[in-house]
Amino acid sequence: MRRHIVWDWNGTLFDDQPMVIAGLNVALAAAGLPPTDQATYQRLYTRPVQVFYERLFDRPIAPDEWEVIDEAFHTGYREAIAHARLAADATIALACGAEVGASQSLLSMYRHDDLLPLIDRFALAERFIRIDGLRGAGGGVKAPHLEVHLDRVAAANGGRPAEVLIIGDAKDDAAAAAHVGAACVLYDGGSHPRHELEETGFPVADSLTEAVELAGWA
Repeated sequence: MRRHIVWDWNGTLFDDQPMVIAGLNVALAAAGLPPTDQATYQRLYTRPVQVFYERLFDRPIAPDEWEVIDEAFHTGYREAIAHARLAADATIALACGAEVGASQSLLSMYRHDDLLPLIDRFALAERFIRIDGLRGAGGGVKAPHLEVHLDRVAAANGGRPAEVLIIGDAKDDAAAAAHVGAACVLYDGGSHPRHELEETGFPVADSLTEAVELAGWA
């Protein structure tokens, strides 16, 4: 039986929560607002990301302002990203995925051209049969991108796998998995309070290796 794991990047394999807050605070400064913190981020975070910012700003955001805010976030994030690292057991978890006979790919909502140098920085490219970051406008939900990603994986993998597992840290990963009918394990990596992850109905893991184990493929 052909199995496949689709990994999320930001907040899952890549431990970047402090950098996310740094980028967010640059965006807030660009809008003339005070900085925020991790607890507020967790309480309000959702996708589409523009809705999250509107919750944070407590007002609607016009399209032209959104472009400025989104670019400010990415500028701040890039400046902070030099200090980010992989999750503590990321490489072990990827090895575990290979050991259970699964092919593996990476789907991120981070800009594709910024994502690839990070993958190279950590020498992970050979782990994946497909790597997709965001192409085009940002801030949307993951589900349609996952559909396209799985089509590309099928082309690279000689057909669709019989079982697909999504591993990510956000409720949006759960929604995307449900959208395509895939299994999902959520990693408690910091995007949401744990109880919100548990409310999706999918298993929640404390580590990435546990996430692979909870799939029940071993």
